Amino acid sequence: MRSTNGFTLIELLIVVVIIGILAAIAIPQYANTKEKAYVAAMKSDLRNLASAQESYFVDRLSYTTSLTNLDFNNSPSVTVVVPDGDVDSWRATATHIGVANVTCELYYGNTSGSTATEEGLVGCS
Repeated sequence: MRSTNGFTLIELLIVVVIIGILAAIAIPQYANTKEKAYVAAMKSDLRNLASAQESYFVDRLSYTTSLTNLDFNNSPSVTVVVPDGDVDSWRATATHIGVANVTCELYYGNTSGSTATEEGLVGCS
């Protein structure tokens, strides 16, 4: 007599195909979730920078372009740059090494070249 315990080759192939389909659905969703987390980190860093800039302004009546003058620490893998700043305005950009095509920006006052659409609100493109 032949034993009927175990799985046939067809049953095993069907299981492998189902697992492959589920993986094909899950992997792009995971990548999209990571990108959203990176953008959220950039936005958070810019908001924290705004608080640091306002604290600096209260003490010195001027904004700064130097991050070393501020009590500010950026998130890992996020690069924050303050290219423009003077007595009454400043602009900052944030990028993340995990997201090559997104740059977030925040500005206060009269700054030119800003991609943010409204003063004080973080804009990403």
